[in-house]
Amino acid sequence: MSYFRIQGRSGLAGTFTPSGNKNAALPILAGCLLTDQPVRLSNVPDIVDVRTMAELLASLGVEVRWEGSNELAVHARELTEHRVDEQLASRIRASVLLAGPLLARLGEIELPPPGGDVIGRRRLDTHFLALQSLGAEIESNGSYYLRSKGLGGVELFLDEPSVTGTENAILAAVTAEGTTRLRNAAAEPHVQDLCRFLVTLGARISGIGTHVLEIEGVETLGGGEYRIGPDHVEAGSVIGLAAATGSALTVQDVSLEVQDTLSVGFARLGLEWEPVEGGIHVPAEQSLEIEADFGAQIPKIADGPWPAFPADLISIALVLATQCRGTVLIHEKMFESRMFFVDKVISMGGRIVLCDPHRAVVVGPARLRGARLQSPDIRAGMALLIAALAADGESEIHNIEQIERGYERIDERLRALGAEIERVSE
Repeated sequence: MSYFRIQGRSGLAGTFTPSGNKNAALPILAGCLLTDQPVRLSNVPDIVDVRTMAELLASLGVEVRWEGSNELAVHARELTEHRVDEQLASRIRASVLLAGPLLARLGEIELPPPGGDVIGRRRLDTHFLALQSLGAEIESNGSYYLRSKGLGGVELFLDEPSVTGTENAILAAVTAEGTTRLRNAAAEPHVQDLCRFLVTLGARISGIGTHVLEIEGVETLGGGEYRIGPDHVEAGSVIGLAAATGSALTVQDVSLEVQDTLSVGFARLGLEWEPVEGGIHVPAEQSLEIEADFGAQIPKIADGPWPAFPADLISIALVLATQCRGTVLIHEKMFESRMFFVDKVISMGGRIVLCDPHRAVVVGPARLRGARLQSPDIRAGMALLIAALAADGESEIHNIEQIERGYERIDERLRALGAEIERVSE
């Protein structure tokens, strides 16, 4: 076991390039089950969750091999198992994404409950209702048993725009007989990435990037090569880090679409950036004045389905708000346990009132001080790392395995920007 030792208040500078999108890599790996032809993926983030998904595929009989830096060769020539390994599935939420492809390929799957971050109830109803509509029969007795004698296209309105629910429906529909029209679909960049990957293999999907997808089923998919897109959440995390530490940083691979979405939240905190070729530049020592709503009302930063401000950046926005002048309400609508890391920020000197499981009022600026901390989940862990780099004195962050489930070699990459962060073995 290791932990991070961090010396705060050191200025950062340089250019940061986000890794491949974790939340795209996981469903894309699941999508490799749909073809018996070889697939080669590049820009794959080498993180714990991706390695766990690769192990899950291997346990089903898939050939998975790392080739070069951030490249994976995957060949699901023959699937030898329909039972998903319980121990591996308990590590990651994305194990549920195997349901659609295994139903499509084998007609059955035995799926243990998925794991993942403990950030509140994460319902599976959207997944199962969609798969039932496509022709699956589902039983539950601790694990989930899904069977089908053949999936067929359908007009389907999802009961919520669940990202992984949408992805499971897409994965099941691309080789189903007939056409599926998927309404109220999630449209996040990683959902778009999955669709483009499947199109590369021969799927027929229209409406990519919208909330209505039309999927014309094909008999088989082929092989191919695909480069996974950049992680907009990692980009947003480093944008928040730059502002919180008063540093000048350039973040590459930030599209105009992503900039628009991130600005929905960050602009309310007074954060400004300048577009540069291929990304953005965050200037140093910004005033960070919270922008009041009309009538001098306290503003709110709330998450929501794309293109609203991403739920995965709410923790980062909250920490950044402690360094801004003014008062803001942070409203995390989706997960009722995600805000429970704020007691750790309060222990560092943050002036925060946790109103209920979904809302916190932040009054800034506050002079944070170093502390000994535990990372509760991926995004809260990154937020605490940002708080430590913005704080006076030394901090320790334990349970860093949580952070490393979503951020590749984050200590090395932040050191390259000038951060005083050291990995210490316990």
